[in-house]
Amino acid sequence: MQAFAIAASGIAGATERFAASAARTAADPFANFAGEAVERITAESAFKANVAVLKTADEMYGSLLDILA
Repeated sequence: MQAFAIAASGIAGATERFAASAARTAADPFANFAGEAVERITAESAFKANVAVLKTADEMYGSLLDILA
């Protein structure tokens, strides 16, 4: 079950990073546009990676339950 908690924490962190970057861009669009774009792409990749971890953990636990049943 630890994989679920770790992935959920990673998703929350990526969401916060994306939102913070979007807020900084909204406040001053031309201050660091390229850097903020990279930050949002990185946060999106982290989000997708953590979702993949959740899916894989779910499949693994499902397989384990099938074996034990």
